[in-house]
Amino acid sequence: MSEAGPVTFVRTVLGDVPPSVLGPTDYHEHLFQVSPLLPGDELDDEPASRAETASLFDAGITGMVEATPVGLGRDPAAVARISAATGMRVVATTGAHRAAHYAAGHPLLSWSEAQLAARFLADLVDGCPARDVGAGPSVGDGGSGTAIALDPSGRPVRAGLLKAGLGYWSIGPFERRVLGAVAAAHRSTGAPVMVHLEHGSAGHEVLDLLGGDGVDPGRVVLAHADRNPDPGLHVELAQRGAYLGYDGMARHRDRPDSALIELIEAVCGRGMTDHLLLGGDVARRSRYVAYGGMPGMAYLPNRFLPRLRTHLGPDVVRRILVDTPARVLTWGTSGRPSYSTARGSDRPVVLKPDTSRPSLASGGDGRRSQR
Repeated sequence: MSEAGPVTFVRTVLGDVPPSVLGPTDYHEHLFQVSPLLPGDELDDEPASRAETASLFDAGITGMVEATPVGLGRDPAAVARISAATGMRVVATTGAHRAAHYAAGHPLLSWSEAQLAARFLADLVDGCPARDVGAGPSVGDGGSGTAIALDPSGRPVRAGLLKAGLGYWSIGPFERRVLGAVAAAHRSTGAPVMVHLEHGSAGHEVLDLLGGDGVDPGRVVLAHADRNPDPGLHVELAQRGAYLGYDGMARHRDRPDSALIELIEAVCGRGMTDHLLLGGDVARRSRYVAYGGMPGMAYLPNRFLPRLRTHLGPDVVRRILVDTPARVLTWGTSGRPSYSTARGSDRPVVLKPDTSRPSLASGGDGRRSQR
């Protein structure tokens, strides 16, 4: 009798799911975020973030990475409530950003690599704290700050992705400790890794550092790679196995959407279609429609993807939007998938796909009728 193959899964805020159920996925968004670098652009309103998420789901995106790491206003329980209310499958993030995103005196800045690794690993395996690091103790934990965020069914909300951040051609002592801690948590779990590249810099360098710490480039997403729209460089990074996160659409002050489409065409033309990911990274109160701004999360599916599909065809869009995120966000057996266990309390909430609308990845516009 043949042995069963390895169990794989994607860890979402509502439990572990088979990779095949993610559907069209936005690899990089933020539902909650507070940073001293973004004064006045805080994302801290649960009803507004829920409405913005619903607009993205209604436009045909059914999976999302919530990319806010530790110490920047995370609210895992609220993210889980938003996921349950909207139907969006959300992967939460642990790890830390570059030091500039933390105010002077933030406790995270003084943590050792071992302390950071312990926090990241706990977020992945046991559950994220109900209140973020630096936000004070959680209600119901006796002041210890150790209470775990729970989803609407009362289960721990766990992160499914590790994140680190770099400065522009800069990896300071804090960023280096974070990279080491991310690598340690990855080695223990097999969880995927995302690295923020400031203006698309230092891609090769961070792959070298992570590789030295035991992280295969094929488990790494280089976020914002398109901010340096150099197709030759991107092909080199992809040839090493890395994935390229493109999220610069609707940033017309820097370059038009046509430049990003041309970049995608060039990289796909060199055989690297399956190393691309797309996200909006809208990330600002002033850019979310539900907060009173524009263009909103739905710009990606409603405005950008139709143009990309016209240029490259629906098959390429499906590979970038569906196949690659499912592959990137997959864990292996080391992460102990809850959906394969016998305990009913560990089973994920299975959100039924909406079959009443055309598939965004296959060429339909993905939008529901107005309600």
